[in-house]
Amino acid sequence: MLMHTELHTVPVNRCRPAAVVRSAPVRGAIAAMATIGSQMKFGAGAEIFGEGEPAEYVYKVVTGAVRTCRILSDGRRQIGGFHLPGDVFGLEIGDEHQFSAEAINRVTVVAVRRGALVSLAERDCDAARELWAVSERELRRVRGHMLLFVRSAQQRVASFLLEMSKRLAATDAIELPMSRQDIADYLGLTIETVSRTMTHLVSEQAIVLPSSRRIVVRNAAALRRLNA
Repeated sequence: MLMHTELHTVPVNRCRPAAVVRSAPVRGAIAAMATIGSQMKFGAGAEIFGEGEPAEYVYKVVTGAVRTCRILSDGRRQIGGFHLPGDVFGLEIGDEHQFSAEAINRVTVVAVRRGALVSLAERDCDAARELWAVSERELRRVRGHMLLFVRSAQQRVASFLLEMSKRLAATDAIELPMSRQDIADYLGLTIETVSRTMTHLVSEQAIVLPSSRRIVVRNAAALRRLNA
């Protein structure tokens, strides 16, 4: 469900999707989302859509960070992924969302009707190929995430840090938007295990922890060896 928060939603384009698709310049499916969609803002912790709800919209993160998650039968939370500025999420194979999506911090997204993207892809082969590439990258990410669960805690944390370093940092310093609990639920570990593993990586001089959410990768080669 697209839920209002204390920030409220801010539509930027109320044109009918089909009309917008005809008039929008061909700039690629992802770039066109800003033209054919509506911008929405959510406060930290707000639900963007729920598990099992109709997958009527596709989303692109403009600012902030989003987590996709679901509650397992034993009450534990499983985080399926973290979506950062520029990332597209909510693009499902079926008609329903497999996970819920929540704002980690103050988030701005562009929401586009799935049908509008399909219409664009039908008119523009480049847009169709771009959407296929986005889907393929997401499938590879999900597959890689699943493979983490057969690895050691140290390998999981090292893999996560390398992933975040690649996605977030222009330098060796990483500013994590997510909490240690989020990281633990993403890696299938306890928060205590994540903290112990981080401390061990500090002692091995692989990373430095100026604060709980700021991490400096001191020896990326060491992390890659652990992740091998």
